[in-house]
Amino acid sequence: MMQFMLLFSRQGKLRLQKWWVARPEKDKKKVTRELMTTILSRKPKMCSFLEWRDFKVVYKRYASLYFCCAVEDKDNELLTLEIIHRYVELLDKYFGSVCELDIIFNFEKAYFMLDELMLGGEIQETSKKNVLKAIAAQDLLQEEADAMRNALEEMGFL
Repeated sequence: MMQFMLLFSRQGKLRLQKWWVARPEKDKKKVTRELMTTILSRKPKMCSFLEWRDFKVVYKRYASLYFCCAVEDKDNELLTLEIIHRYVELLDKYFGSVCELDIIFNFEKAYFMLDELMLGGEIQETSKKNVLKAIAAQDLLQEEADAMRNALEEMGFL
């Protein structure tokens, strides 16, 4: 089971974090800081798998972002790498060549995609098409709600 996923930049700025196991906020910050400094200090040609505390850490760099996941000791690292890649493919499909700014300005979409892909630290949906359909449906709901709000404001009800 995946414990958490972190997305951070080469400069060490945290862009997204998802924790599937409850931890105190202080512990989360310490873990995040430790992992970011460890991963950022590694050379590009080094292995993307780390044994860290009681976990296996799997990370991959795409452009200026690092995608980092911690999984239990018995979990498969290659499967975790594939999950990271699937998430990046989804982000790419939705944003059209995703970049760090897409994550910064549309973080709620990035979280929503991750929630559609993963549930409780386990893969929920393997079909990219189904995840993108759910996101399109959510976008449509948001547009309808915005249109309704604008209409009510024009009528003077809001």
